[in-house]
Amino acid sequence: MTSRAVVTGIGVVAPNGIGVDDYWSATCGGQSGVRRITRFDPRPYPAKLAGEVPGFSAEEHLPSRLIPQTDRMTQLALVGADHALADAGVHADDVPEFGMGVVTASSCGGFEFGQRELQNLWSMGGQYVSAYQSFAWFYAVNTGQISIRHGMRGPSGVLVSDQAGGLDAVAHACRLVRNGSDLIVSGGVDASLCSWGWVAQLASGRLSVSEQPERAYLPFDAGAAGHVPGEGGAILIVEDPDAARGRGASDVYGEVCGYGATFDPKPGSARNPALRKAIEIALDDAGLTPGEVDVVFADAAAIPELDRVEATAITEVFGARAVPVTAPKTMTGRLASGGAPLDVAAAFLSMRSGVIPPTTNVTLSPEYDIDLVAPGARRASVATAVVLARGFGGFNSAIVLRSVDWNETKERSLNGAR
Repeated sequence: MTSRAVVTGIGVVAPNGIGVDDYWSATCGGQSGVRRITRFDPRPYPAKLAGEVPGFSAEEHLPSRLIPQTDRMTQLALVGADHALADAGVHADDVPEFGMGVVTASSCGGFEFGQRELQNLWSMGGQYVSAYQSFAWFYAVNTGQISIRHGMRGPSGVLVSDQAGGLDAVAHACRLVRNGSDLIVSGGVDASLCSWGWVAQLASGRLSVSEQPERAYLPFDAGAAGHVPGEGGAILIVEDPDAARGRGASDVYGEVCGYGATFDPKPGSARNPALRKAIEIALDDAGLTPGEVDVVFADAAAIPELDRVEATAITEVFGARAVPVTAPKTMTGRLASGGAPLDVAAAFLSMRSGVIPPTTNVTLSPEYDIDLVAPGARRASVATAVVLARGFGGFNSAIVLRSVDWNETKERSLNGAR
C-alpha cells in the first residue's frame, strides 16, 4: 500500500459482548456466546446452536422511526457504527460530508425482514407487505443506512464475498483513503438467524450438528465437523493519518499496511489452493517478511480438508510452529461477513493489551504443525498481525495490520511541516 490508512475507532456487536470493552474482556477470558438458538424454534433442524447477540434491543439504541424499516442485521450495524464513531471521537462537523464514505461487507442481506414480509405475502396478500422490503433485504442496506444516519456523502460501496468480504471491505476502504477520502466507515455485520436464513446456511453442508456448545466448533481439532454460525461483527473507522490528526484524533489502534486476495481453482483441479498466495501477496504489499509477524488470526473453517489447507499455508509461509495462531471466533461462531472485521478488531486489541486471545475448547490435532493459542489466552508483545478469511466458493483474503506510535508520528508530521 503506497500510503497509509489508520484505524481510529472500533464498534463491536458480538455474541459474547456489545462494545469493545465487554467483547475483549469476554474473549480474553474464554467466555463463549455460542448456545442453543432462541430467535426461532430449532427443533426441526439438524443444527441447533448459534452465536446470538444477547440482550440486544434496537429500541434502546436507535430512533423509533428506524425500527420498522430495518432488519436486525442493519440495527446491529447501526449500533456498531455509532460505537465506532464515538470511539474515534468523530463528531458531525469534524469531517466534510463528501470527505466521508461507507464501505461494508454483506453475505446475505436482511433475511429475517424478508422472511417476515414473504410470510405476510403468502398468508394475507401483497397489500400487507412493507414498502421497506424494497431495500431492507438488500446487501447494500447497511452501507446506505449508516451513510444516511451520519450524513456521509463520499464514495461508498458493498463487498459480497462471504466471510472474506469483511477483509475485502476494509481493503477497499483503505484504497478510498489513499485516493483522497478523509474517513471511511468499514467492516461488516451479518445476522440471518431466522428459519429461512438457517435453511440457506444448512445447504452449505458445513454446519456442526453437535448440541454441546463446547464441542460444536472445533477448528484444527481431530473432532472438527463443521462450524457454528453466528450474528454480529465489527465496524471500523478507517482514516487518512493527516486528516485524523487535523481533526484532533488523540490515538489510533494501528494501520492497515497490506492486503492480498485470491480465488481457489475449480474443485478437482490439479492446481493448489490459493490461500498461501493471498498471504504472500499481503506480506509483499506491506513490505514485511514472515518473521516480522507476531500472530495470525486464522479463518478456522472446522472442516478437516479446509483446516488442512489453512494449516499448510500458514506452515509454508511462516514455518512450522513459528508464529502463534489463534481463532477467537470459536467463542462467537462464524459471523459471515462480520467475522473477519471482528478478528481485525481483536488483532488491534491484542496490540494494545499485549494479550493474544485463545482458541477455546480445541485440542490441536497432531496433524497440524502450527502454534495454536489454546486453550487459554497468551501474553505476548504484538506489533504486527495477519488476519485470514475465506468465503464459500473459493474466496481467500489476507490483511496485514501494524501498531502505530501515534504521538511519535504526530511529532514527525509536525517537524516535517516546519
